[in-house]
Amino acid sequence: MHILISNDDGVFAEGINVLAEVLSDIATVTVVAPDRNRSGASNSLTLENPLRIRQVGERRYAVQGTPTDSVHIALNELVKEDVDFVIAGINHGANLGDDVLYSGTVAAATEGFFLGAPAIAVSLCGSTHFATAAEVVKQVVLGDKTQPLPRNRILNINVPDCALNELQGWQVTRLGARHRAEGMIREKDPRGQDILWIGPPGATQDAGPGTDFYAIENKCVSLTPLQVDLTAHDTLDALSQWVSSTTNN
Repeated sequence: MHILISNDDGVFAEGINVLAEVLSDIATVTVVAPDRNRSGASNSLTLENPLRIRQVGERRYAVQGTPTDSVHIALNELVKEDVDFVIAGINHGANLGDDVLYSGTVAAATEGFFLGAPAIAVSLCGSTHFATAAEVVKQVVLGDKTQPLPRNRILNINVPDCALNELQGWQVTRLGARHRAEGMIREKDPRGQDILWIGPPGATQDAGPGTDFYAIENKCVSLTPLQVDLTAHDTLDALSQWVSSTTNN
């Protein structure tokens, strides 16, 4: 088995290296990831500048670009053989609810999916127990060998920041939602010029049973299937009626 690993925290981040070490017990692992932290990069591609690649170890590459760049380069240039999974993570922090729209980790998995590989994004909801998240991913990959996962979706996994034996189970979840993000933070730079920081995310709004927020709150692994078709299919008929009633077409 051959697994491609990427992330958005950078090729030297603890999470990606713990994941690579654990998965190397069951697969050949190739790591292709940004050369620095690119959190919040979402699905951005670098189009106006060349992409530079640096080998930093055996089957390990640092890309001067985004998470999406990294997976795109890996599957189109660096990795000549087929991969059984593209796994993005372990992210340093949760990717719950609305977070997935901004997440470079989820974006890396999405690029793998676009390029034809089964894709998983995995995040640790904290900063300590990366080994727990790695073992969860290992169980998912091994489970896929006996009972294949659906191939038409991306699997978004969030893991509580606790020891493996403290997990209270696994839950299949939907994305929850947050309130509107808090306001910008205004400061002055050393020259007295205004600078602005993006404010913290809003508090949870939809976080009840069945959501990814609820699973993590109850120390359960959250598994959320994601689709990339953003079409609001249930609105097509209503929009068609609107077009018919307001235009001459």
